[in-house]
Amino acid sequence: MRTRLAIRLHALLEGFFPERRLFLRSETDTRFIRLRPGTQAVAATGAGLVVAWTIVATAILLMDSIGSGNYREQAEREQTTYQQRLNALSDERDARAHEAAQAQERFNAALQQISAMQTELLESETKRRELETGIDVIQATLRKTMKEREAASERVASLQERIEGGTQVASAGNGEGDATLEMLTQALSRTAEERDQVVADAQDALVRADRMAMELRNKESENDRIFRQLEEAMTVSVKPLDKMFEAAGMDPDRIISQVRSGYSGQGGPLTPLSLSTRSEEPSDETLRANRILNQMDRLNLYRIAAQRAPFATPLKDPFRFTSGFGRRWGRLHAGTDFAAPHGTPIYSTADGVVIHAGWMSGYGRLVKIQHEFGIETRYAHMSKIRVEKGQRVSRGDRIGDMGNTGRSTGTHLHYEVRVGGEPVNPMIYIKAANDVF
Repeated sequence: MRTRLAIRLHALLEGFFPERRLFLRSETDTRFIRLRPGTQAVAATGAGLVVAWTIVATAILLMDSIGSGNYREQAEREQTTYQQRLNALSDERDARAHEAAQAQERFNAALQQISAMQTELLESETKRRELETGIDVIQATLRKTMKEREAASERVASLQERIEGGTQVASAGNGEGDATLEMLTQALSRTAEERDQVVADAQDALVRADRMAMELRNKESENDRIFRQLEEAMTVSVKPLDKMFEAAGMDPDRIISQVRSGYSGQGGPLTPLSLSTRSEEPSDETLRANRILNQMDRLNLYRIAAQRAPFATPLKDPFRFTSGFGRRWGRLHAGTDFAAPHGTPIYSTADGVVIHAGWMSGYGRLVKIQHEFGIETRYAHMSKIRVEKGQRVSRGDRIGDMGNTGRSTGTHLHYEVRVGGEPVNPMIYIKAANDVF
């Protein structure tokens, strides 16, 4: 059975691969190689497999090449989109910085205007008090003049009665009567002149009183205008600061109280007005002025508090955000990363004291600054540190240069804000101040 199957298979192979002889000649001999059908079939099968493998491998390589090209194009498109987004964010940040600078200029101009208005208000209030005092004096003079006028009228009536009596006496005795009549006539003339003078003085006093009353009304109207401008300026200036501190999670009243208690004598609380010297109840204008002064005091304390909290951005040159606050690969990224060229200046974001300036594992060259209200900021991966431990710095002071020290994959600044030792998102403070500074 096996022999027959082998015979048939051999016959089938001979039909496709007949036996061939391959002659090899040399100078002295001739040899040949006999290629049997089985050998040819094995060789053909091997060649076919090699060709098939080559075709499949080529197809796979082509597909990989096409796929890789698509992936590269997609990656390039995504990188371009990401770069465009970063550029847009950078432009938006620059625009925000410009708007913040303009807002700061408007804020300073408003403070100067408020100071000038306060001086004008005090002068206006003093003049109004002087006008009130002058009107009181004129009214007292007028009352005295009216009394003198009444007394003069009574004297005139008395003299007239005496004249009438003198005329009767004159009819009895000419010499003595003429003397008495002449005396009474002279007295009557003097009294009439005094009366006319009193009347003229009274009219002049009334005219002056009306003029001063008009000036007083104009001054009150001007004061009311100044008050309204001050109240509007205070509303526009104080409300955004209230929102800024609230957005940063800071209680404005507690912050104001803390700043007031630690006031050291520069730009501190304003003293309320006390314009009355006669133990009187304060007027409506005084109460209104004191309310404005309280708002100005709050605004001034806010200004001091804003200098001591990290509402500024640590970089002034163009940069891009590369990593935000939050969990990354299962670990907390406790700050915000800013990317810029190597050596870009880094600035303190608030007034404070440097509590660390040196190397720290993972952070590389690191600066820590302790601020008011239990706030600490950290600036990591610096290439150069420009402050020393214990040094007092102000907001905007240069503290170092951007670098790539410590556990870092590229040149950038790792910026942290910690409250009570716990890390918080630095963008809370930066975004809270966008509409103010």
